[in-house]
Amino acid sequence: MTDHAQEQEMEIEALEAILMDDFKEIHSGESGLNTSNRCFQIKVVPQDDEADFESTPVQLALIFSHTEKYPDEPPLLNVKSLRGMRTEDLRVLKEKLQQEASENLGMAMIYTLVTSAKEWLSEQFAQDSIIENAEAEEAAKDDIIIPHGEPVTVETFLAWRERFEAELALERAKIMPESALTAPKEKKLTGRQWFESGRAKGVATVNEESDEEDDEDIDFDDDDFEDDEEDMLEHYLAEKSDSSSHSSRRAN
Repeated sequence: MTDHAQEQEMEIEALEAILMDDFKEIHSGESGLNTSNRCFQIKVVPQDDEADFESTPVQLALIFSHTEKYPDEPPLLNVKSLRGMRTEDLRVLKEKLQQEASENLGMAMIYTLVTSAKEWLSEQFAQDSIIENAEAEEAAKDDIIIPHGEPVTVETFLAWRERFEAELALERAKIMPESALTAPKEKKLTGRQWFESGRAKGVATVNEESDEEDDEDIDFDDDDFEDDEEDMLEHYLAEKSDSSSHSSRRAN
């Protein structure tokens, strides 16, 4: 056995020990190489310690055969797609590996080429992931619902508050007896006094009673029903939100 043949045999044994199931001998007719010498195939995936072969989206086979004078001359090389590899990518990778083989003459280089292929796949796979993530982010932005409606400003809030207070005054008038609405102000009870007197339980009875009750003119004290501005603002914003949601549903 020549020195070259001995070196080649030692390299094959080392590759079998390191790569185990990812390394196998194949028939020369399957290799795509123009040789009748022994041919070998190595499964290559992106360099990721946490990923297994079956889960990786891109996988390839690095095929090689020793020439008579290897490692003093480059080995015969070929690459095939096992999953997700484009023809152009395979061409680029093959040229890269052939260039590296020429730069590593004089030493066993197959494992070095395998490592280089892994790194190249990792770079390409990472770039594809970045592009996919960017596209996903753009799609997510398109799905964001832009709220529509009148913006909240001091002017719109004050206008709403004026309408709200007017509506509140009308509600008060509906539950108060007529005598309370027409009595002189100095004889009016506060809203709290009116409710505590028990007369709020029977407004109809109040209207049917004598002039003595008419003298007890009743009114609400505005201070008892006046919401503070913070509560009114919350109420206003809630109304605006409901209105905007209703408008969006109608638009859809």
